[in-house]
Amino acid sequence: MSPLLFLGAALAGGIGAVLRYLVDLGVARLAGRRFPWGILLVNISGSFALGLVTAALPDAAFLLGAGLLGGYTTFSTAMLDTVALWRDGERQASAFNAVGMLLLGLLAAGLGLGLGALL
Repeated sequence: MSPLLFLGAALAGGIGAVLRYLVDLGVARLAGRRFPWGILLVNISGSFALGLVTAALPDAAFLLGAGLLGGYTTFSTAMLDTVALWRDGERQASAFNAVGMLLLGLLAAGLGLGLGALL
């Protein structure tokens, strides 16, 4: 891989991180911060998009997958949110965030792969 491709992936990762912040902020304004709906949406949509890109655009998978979507999605924030919910006594919300994100992410990635294979 060329140095320009690595630079492009790094820049795309920065763009993805800004997009994640904006989506999370926008969703929090609409739904409040009691539950991390924004991060859930980011990770599910990112899982779908990565599946789609991987199947439909394999030559762009590094730039878009590792770069843009790597910066967009966030496992660490999701886990911190899950722990914070648990710590605040929101046991059901914490369990939903952890298990729901995993199951919905798997479903979204599978749908993205399936749709991408059709394109």
